[in-house]
Amino acid sequence: MTNNLFDLTGKVALVTGATHGLGMSMALGLANHGAKIVVNDINAEKLAAAKAEYARQGLIISTFLFDVTNEKQVIEGLAAIEKEVGAVDILINNAGIIKRVPAMEMDVEDFRQVIDIDLVGPFILSKHVAKSMVSRKTGGKIINMCSMMSELGRETVSAYASAKGGLKMLTKNLATELAKYNIQVNGIGPGYFATSQTAPLREKGHPFNDFIISRTPAARWGNPDDLQGAAIFLASAASDFVNGQILYVDGGILASLGKASNE
Repeated sequence: MTNNLFDLTGKVALVTGATHGLGMSMALGLANHGAKIVVNDINAEKLAAAKAEYARQGLIISTFLFDVTNEKQVIEGLAAIEKEVGAVDILINNAGIIKRVPAMEMDVEDFRQVIDIDLVGPFILSKHVAKSMVSRKTGGKIINMCSMMSELGRETVSAYASAKGGLKMLTKNLATELAKYNIQVNGIGPGYFATSQTAPLREKGHPFNDFIISRTPAARWGNPDDLQGAAIFLASAASDFVNGQILYVDGGILASLGKASNE
């Protein structure tokens, strides 16, 4: 049956940084299709709170404390996951940060931190998860959370856009290297979504809220659940011949030049 294409029963899915927001929504979507969910973070309190929130929604998850930018911690974390839950079949590199600072005012240390978390971290995790997949000869799925900023520029996000542009190209290169092992590496590029982080920007009358609604052909912010379909597709057998692609879930922003001021 066609539905079996999206069946993730028994698959172990590691969604980094999925303690809230878009990561949590994607994890819930995978879980609803049978995946066993593993979440990591560098903050034990956030992991405990997230575990309680998942449980409130009827889902028991496994949580592990490690830093995605620390290769030693990643190796130890993956070993612990394999021992306690099972080897990772699906990896979603979701953990990331953004620092909104004009380029001429940004400290080099801050720029490097964004690159380290948003680009180097996914490289480290992908490297070691892929090694396990290859050794087990099971194939697998790696999904990188890219961004529209891997295609577009905007003021104050030079570090973030640099990292996400790099992540887009890392996705394509890993796909090229790992395809022969039946490992698909793809990316998701979210548009502007309604999360706790964007709540202040979405207040009625806020200029940025008006800008996003007018700039988006769908004329709204995305709901976190709008990402679930893309994540399920790229994590499942339905995408077994899809490799090195970035699936933009943006309400049509990248397809449109925008409305004229008199429209």
